[in-house]
Amino acid sequence: MRPALITHLRCPVCRAPFSPGDRALRCPQGHSFDVARQGYVDLTAGRPAPTGDTAEMVAAREALLAAGHFGALSAAVAELAGRERPGLVVEVGAGTAHYLAAATADGRDGLAIDTSKPALRRAARAGERIGAVRADIWQGLPVADHAAAVILDVFAPRSGAEFARVLHPDGALVVATPAAAHLAELVDALGLIRVDPAKGERLHRSLDPWFGRSEARRVRTPLALGRADAFALVGMGPSAWHTDPDKIRAALEEMPEPISATLDVDLTVWRPRPHPKD
Repeated sequence: MRPALITHLRCPVCRAPFSPGDRALRCPQGHSFDVARQGYVDLTAGRPAPTGDTAEMVAAREALLAAGHFGALSAAVAELAGRERPGLVVEVGAGTAHYLAAATADGRDGLAIDTSKPALRRAARAGERIGAVRADIWQGLPVADHAAAVILDVFAPRSGAEFARVLHPDGALVVATPAAAHLAELVDALGLIRVDPAKGERLHRSLDPWFGRSEARRVRTPLALGRADAFALVGMGPSAWHTDPDKIRAALEEMPEPISATLDVDLTVWRPRPHPKD
């Protein structure tokens, strides 16, 4: 991991800054964390954390995104992030760091945070200026106060309090959530998980004490998928935990190609409030 990225990290045990080493990060209190052979560092400090996406889900996501089907979303995320002040871009729930790579293509440093080891192995290779860290947002991020110029949250968990701590007072939080018609054709045909109609309300409740929304836009575009891409789309998301892959594959075999679906995503930009509400 690049020394410039390590300066933004903090020891998950004592919150002290790290000194970079050849294969480990060490703080002045003697806490040491090895950098994995694949390039990421685990800063959960031995505390239980969700395992996150499986290797199969990560492979499906990488294949689907590499095919460019979510290109409109990647471009919109990058455009919003590119408007903001220069500095570190942090993506929470980064997965393979696909969106982070797009948002840092202008040369900024990026930090990918996730709990999935298979995802982090790929995130660590997403770009020369991107570092990958295993951490659980609900246990606190091992990132210095106000270190991030931009935080990305694309279909990922949100902690308003922790985002407010990590984000610079003049920074921006960019959030992507599925809108009502997101993949509706596949949801209906394959019995996938539907978008929660109260998702927008829950987003506001999770962020409102610390952030105010400054911008909203809709990214909506038709998708024309081959069966393999449609299978990957099911396998990379939450429906992968609740469906039978063999049944999904059989159902897709009955559908003519290209298989139609709709990318429908709400993108919102949030700014830190001067002071949290009482």
